[in-house]
Amino acid sequence: MDAMVMRKNVNILLFFLLKNREEAVEMNVVEFDKVAREVFAPAYIAFARQIKEATGITRGVCLDAGAGGGYLSIALAEATDLDMILLDQSQEMQDIADRNILEAGLGKRLCTLFADVHEIPLDDCSVDLVVSRGSVFFWKDQAKAFREIYRVIVPGGVTFVGGGFGSVELKKRIDEKMMERNKDWLEHTRGRMDVNRMEKFHAALGKAGVPYEIRPVEAGFGIMIRKAAS
Repeated sequence: MDAMVMRKNVNILLFFLLKNREEAVEMNVVEFDKVAREVFAPAYIAFARQIKEATGITRGVCLDAGAGGGYLSIALAEATDLDMILLDQSQEMQDIADRNILEAGLGKRLCTLFADVHEIPLDDCSVDLVVSRGSVFFWKDQAKAFREIYRVIVPGGVTFVGGGFGSVELKKRIDEKMMERNKDWLEHTRGRMDVNRMEKFHAALGKAGVPYEIRPVEAGFGIMIRKAAS
């Protein structure tokens, strides 16, 4: 394989594995977006369906924490009547998300927010639902982020923050495509949803002091933090 092609493929892999944008500033976000579009697109649609089924929330305001190019938000907006706020700490990813929002014809319902999940610039009790796919693995202080998320959800609100592929079959297809780009894909992604990882989430959630459950779904999971209704 040509060295330049190999380097590009490794950069794509690293961007998925190091979704903390401060650690990935040198990665090619255009290539990242290409992989999201061409490989992961079906997973966003399926994960959005799982969010809808698990939370039952189809109206109001939803915050996508770590939205990247906006694919989960777009899929969720198309499946519900939710208005979406796409939070991300990379301006380059926000620019891509803005283009994707316009392309989807959802400019009236979706907007981007350049910010950090650890310091969300929204009022207390201002969103009905918080979602995220994949970014939670890379939050520097998960307990702080969970407290911030709890702060912004309304009484009766809930979260579905986690990771997944939507189905076992979709995961298999995505793994095959990513293996074509990098043979070490499975090794690098191993352990995302194992017992040790879940124990770390439990520890962070306990430290945050928020009511929660970690709900398994096919080929994934969602952390559901609930704020009691008034």
